[in-house]
Amino acid sequence: MALHGHEAGVSIQVMKQLPIAEILQLPVQDRIRLVELIRESVAAIPDEVEVSPELKVDLEERLRAFEANPEAGYSWDEVKARLKDGSWRST
Repeated sequence: MALHGHEAGVSIQVMKQLPIAEILQLPVQDRIRLVELIRESVAAIPDEVEVSPELKVDLEERLRAFEANPEAGYSWDEVKARLKDGSWRST
């Protein structure tokens, strides 16, 4: 049972009817689409996502570090290049 295209409503209905074992047998692209649908459904209700106090502290620290030095780190192009050539493994 393939779930191609932009059939978000249909995909969610199909997902509700499929046991986990059958979902795991779907082609990888269809499983990726299901993950995207789940993520989108969670993102649609951000107030319901609980963030632990520890995570809040960590995120605040990371934001402060970024604001103090926004040029630190890597650009998206650098990240893609490092992923492509495998150099990220050496750091």
